[in-house]
Amino acid sequence: MLKRLKFIIYTRAFIFFAYYLIRIYSKTFRFNVENEQNFRHLLAKGKTVIICTWHQQFFSAIRHFKTYANLNPGLMISQSRDGDLISGVANRTGWHTPRGSSSRGGRPAMDAMIDHIREHRFGAHILDGPRGPIGKIKPGIIKMALDTNAVIVPFYTEADDAWFFNSWDRFMLPRPFSKVTLRFDSPFYPDRETLSFEDQRQKLEEKMTPGLHL
Repeated sequence: MLKRLKFIIYTRAFIFFAYYLIRIYSKTFRFNVENEQNFRHLLAKGKTVIICTWHQQFFSAIRHFKTYANLNPGLMISQSRDGDLISGVANRTGWHTPRGSSSRGGRPAMDAMIDHIREHRFGAHILDGPRGPIGKIKPGIIKMALDTNAVIVPFYTEADDAWFFNSWDRFMLPRPFSKVTLRFDSPFYPDRETLSFEDQRQKLEEKMTPGLHL
């Protein structure tokens, strides 16, 4: 029975259902976007931009991120079965999804992601996914930014009423009809000239940790 249930969850039909369920559920939010001009202005000036957030908070942004489909955005997603579902939903939202993580298929996925960002100048990254630990930025975001000369723009999601799951990331699911805010932070400019790779990773982590719901 369990094997059959898992098979159903990862079928195209279920992914199609999940996509529309997320859109309908998210439509109940009283949604507010702050400082979106932070990265829109950079893109308009010809800059390359990677937006990023914590694994805990990405769900709340899914519906709004369909508005970025015309930018040909890229997002690297793990090769896990859960990644199959997330990738399927992201593809229907208009996002290109190279598949891989630090534990499986990471190098070719990273190369594909870098190529995509170089071509389209826009991508996103989930910093501490897919397995954590929570609040620990992995080095992939710095590599992508340095290799593509990208500006990193963090974002966070907040809700005035939400469930927090008992998972490694304390996954946040806003309750229906809650007020949800998607807030973009000031840009982070990687600097290979004066800072080491690890220093840059730590500085970004220090900048973003206050936006994590612990």
